[in-house]
Amino acid sequence: MYRIVYKKRLNPTVTSMDILAPFVAKKAQAGQFIILRTDSEGERIPLTVAGYDREKGTVRIIFQTVGATTHRLSLMNEGDYIQDFAGPLGLPTELDGLSDVCIVGGGVGCAIALPIAQRLSELGCRVTSVIGFRSSDLVILEDEFAAVSDTLHVMTDDGSHGTKGNVCAPLSEMLKSGRRFDKIIAIGPIVMMKFVVAEARPFGVPCTVSMNPIMIDGTGMCGGCRLTLNVDGKRVTKFACVDGPDFDGYQVDFDEAMSRLNCYRDFERHAYEKECNLLKKGENANG
Repeated sequence: MYRIVYKKRLNPTVTSMDILAPFVAKKAQAGQFIILRTDSEGERIPLTVAGYDREKGTVRIIFQTVGATTHRLSLMNEGDYIQDFAGPLGLPTELDGLSDVCIVGGGVGCAIALPIAQRLSELGCRVTSVIGFRSSDLVILEDEFAAVSDTLHVMTDDGSHGTKGNVCAPLSEMLKSGRRFDKIIAIGPIVMMKFVVAEARPFGVPCTVSMNPIMIDGTGMCGGCRLTLNVDGKRVTKFACVDGPDFDGYQVDFDEAMSRLNCYRDFERHAYEKECNLLKKGENANG
């Protein structure tokens, strides 16, 4: 069992938690993920490591409430225990040899991007961060990004905070002005990463994306997280849990990845609504 030692609501749908998991904290690196179950009958869900403290033995997770399990997790509090917390899984983000990097984060994807930006800053790299949200009430981790970024662009779709527009706008401006990054690392909704890659392609800047498809076992056995890459003119199947979650953005078949992800949305919504209804019935029975 793994105790929740810290909980904070970052916005109406996004929650941050620190979990006491010393063995995971000892090995975790930026870019890796864990798989958890809230209870013995719960489903397994992957969540990217959003931070860790090796001395305290804690691992930070930041998640958005979108389905039954994340809803149940969001209702847990400090002092409660999570049944399973397996990890770290996946390959860490490759950061060696980089001196000038642009980090692009969208929505809750910023939680994944932040530890990468922090690690790059520790390595002495020049960090330019571009983070985007739909509106001001959904902005998260702005201060944390500001602390580790040489330049920070905050974008909102409606212009209610930062600059109005999407994350591609400042990236395009920088690239067209002659800025040459060693690498662009994009993390967020699949469609956002697709357009970031399209923006970078004419300039030939290496572009890494973090893929987070449906996962079950985290070992490559279930095949749920498979992706198609275009490598040297050939279509190659990879698994995000063991071959990623980071991939060369120029190789990823984003359209297929989006199509596969959309197949599960109705099931996810149904499970979420069922969970909420069960909780309401329990409240009524106790009330």
